[in-house]
Parts: sequence; structure tokens; C-alpha cells
Amino acid sequence: MESLYLLIPLSLVLAFAIGAIFWWATRSGQFDDMEGPAHRILMDDDKPDAARKEDDARE
Repeated sequence: MESLYLLIPLSLVLAFAIGAIFWWATRSGQFDDMEGPAHRILMDDDKPDAARKEDDARE
């Protein structure tokens, strides 16, 4: 029982620290997608809009 007096506050402090680190990481851009725009450029459909509309109309 006496160990709970130490473990409960310690777990609360640890949970708060993990939340603060996660909040800081998201606010500082640590989870930004750096590869997505490069992949979208490479996988871009090169058809003009008019040709794409004609192909859609045929299907």
C-alpha cells in the first residue's frame, strides 16, 4: 500500500511528460509528411483535363 503513494504520482508525472513531449512534437512539425508531395509529383496523371473528360465520357 505504501508503494502506491509513490507509484501513482510517478505514473501521473510520466503520463503528463509523455503528453507534453507528444504535443511538442506535433506542434514542431515532427510528423509532417515530407515524402507525400514528391510521390504525388511522380505519380501525376499527365493527361490534359479535356482528354481526361473525354475518357471519362467513353467509359
